[in-house]
Amino acid sequence: MCKHPARLIHALTALAVLAVTASAFAADRPPRDQPGRLFRIVNATFDSVTALEIADDSTRGFQVIHLGEPLQGGLTSTTVRLPDGACLRDVRATFRDGRSEVYRAIDVCKATGFRLSAHRLPAAH
Repeated sequence: MCKHPARLIHALTALAVLAVTASAFAADRPPRDQPGRLFRIVNATFDSVTALEIADDSTRGFQVIHLGEPLQGGLTSTTVRLPDGACLRDVRATFRDGRSEVYRAIDVCKATGFRLSAHRLPAAH
């Protein structure tokens, strides 16, 4: 038998309150603001990337991917959320000096990330 039934009652009451409030919070949670999947960007170049954009074959053109701050060169990385779209995408990286490189036909469905190399060749991984 339980020596302290009051403790048991308090514990069960606390669990019941927790269950009710947790389900209320889950029901009130708004849908995420940005659709799409997470994708890792690795900058293995010598220059900082100041802007990143992505496009598919639709007529929408390039869409901005928010980096927050420049992605420094030298094997730094960040994870971004890609906008919804086709699997094959073109990625445009703009570097600190204003130069842009377009990397074509990156399969974002098969790969979990993208590496900007010092040799200007992309590598999906």
